[in-house]
Amino acid sequence: MQYRLGKEQLFEILEEWNRRLKRRVHLIACGGTALTLLDIKASTKDVDFVVPVLKEHAYLTRNLEQMGYQRVTQSGWQRQGEIFQFDLFPGTNIHTTGLLASPLEEGRHYLLREYSHLYLGILNYYDLICSKLMRGTRVDFDDCLMLAEAKISEIDVDALVAHFQEMILYDISEVRLRPHIEHFADLLREKGLYG
Repeated sequence: MQYRLGKEQLFEILEEWNRRLKRRVHLIACGGTALTLLDIKASTKDVDFVVPVLKEHAYLTRNLEQMGYQRVTQSGWQRQGEIFQFDLFPGTNIHTTGLLASPLEEGRHYLLREYSHLYLGILNYYDLICSKLMRGTRVDFDDCLMLAEAKISEIDVDALVAHFQEMILYDISEVRLRPHIEHFADLLREKGLYG
């Protein structure tokens, strides 16, 4: 049994969703899903999307229920017998991390693919890295390092540090989170990618 979801398999599922929908829904990939869609990781265990427009989130989840998906966590949806969970974060939050602006604002995401009703984007590298660093697991740091190695020519590390520091100002764990960006900057230095 395959326990990880690849890019093409994810596209097939999204095409199924698109056939069901009658209205526009914006999905912005984040987390490991974004790295899979960027061809940086071969697969992902869970599928993470921000659905920035609240009405679109409600519409999508109603349709997923009709397709046999059930809510298994606050943001997670899964069909019985399937191993992949789809986390659909409404608005500007990813797990417990609040983004500074809507992912639909200019420069906040990259368009990957448009279906007749589904719009599939990828969160910009700054928000993608910062949201993963705020979770702060070993896998998150590894993922951020892979993204930085692949896209360093498109990332201003000083701007990334400033972006992270601004994001944590709005988090109750600011003091606990502050060392995460310092550690990540050190990892970039070790790889010769910064400073």
